[in-house]
Amino acid sequence: MAGLAALVGLPGSGKTAIGRRLGQRLGIPFVDSDQVIEERIGCSIREYFEREGEERFRDVEQTVIAELAASAEGVVATGGGSVLRPVNRVQLRSGFHVIYLRSSPEDLFRRLRHDVKRPLLQVADPLGRLRELHTVRDPLYRETAHDVIDTGRPSVAVLVNLLVMQLELAGIVASGEASGVNGGEARGGPES
Repeated sequence: MAGLAALVGLPGSGKTAIGRRLGQRLGIPFVDSDQVIEERIGCSIREYFEREGEERFRDVEQTVIAELAASAEGVVATGGGSVLRPVNRVQLRSGFHVIYLRSSPEDLFRRLRHDVKRPLLQVADPLGRLRELHTVRDPLYRETAHDVIDTGRPSVAVLVNLLVMQLELAGIVASGEASGVNGGEARGGPES
């Protein structure tokens, strides 16, 4: 297993925020697959999506996931649609300990209602679109994941604590390896 953990879930489930904090907490690198894709294509995912279409975007995403599964060390946050292709699900599951950050469409809508960067949500009924995405993708996330964490309303710090505990229980990180497990990490108010 090249990487430590990969986070999957719908747009807005917290993969990037939680992944970044988890990497910091464990003292390991963090990689956002969407950022790698944007560096590769030389523009935003939204621009590429509009110009080239979803299928071309998914081709680039598939290449990046294969590369990350083979070489990434640390925590990887994936794009929301990364599990749509069977080959990606296999690459993720075999290359990482995959954690599905599960959120209800309603919680996601509350977080994303003002976000204009996510191409699949630029529709007349974003909540309806999130419900559709959840119906299609939830089984794929579950198929790919080793663990499922319900994100609901806990803060990023609380969710990072839960992920660290899951990784310890799975034997991915040694118990107590993460600095601040019981320390100041959970101080402060809720974050989104």
